[in-house]
Amino acid sequence: MSAPRWIIHLPTTLTSLDEVTALAVALRDSLGHLAVVDFGEITLSEEDAQFLRTRVFCDARLGDAGRCRRRDAHDGSCAAAIDSAS
Repeated sequence: MSAPRWIIHLPTTLTSLDEVTALAVALRDSLGHLAVVDFGEITLSEEDAQFLRTRVFCDARLGDAGRCRRRDAHDGSCAAAIDSAS
């Protein structure tokens, strides 16, 4: 049995889904080199509706390449590299 993983809940003062999504992308871009953070699992929720979550990134595993780095529900095939559609 493996040890349980921990989740960081990071409240913001942002008030729109577009703004908080841009923050999630910026965090992934700046901290993506940290193997201990699973950016494929990032979800967003409104403060008073935390049970309703919006996935940010595609969570498809790509073997040794890690996870797909494109946005959730992207067109085309998954990719390990960041592109303009990410």
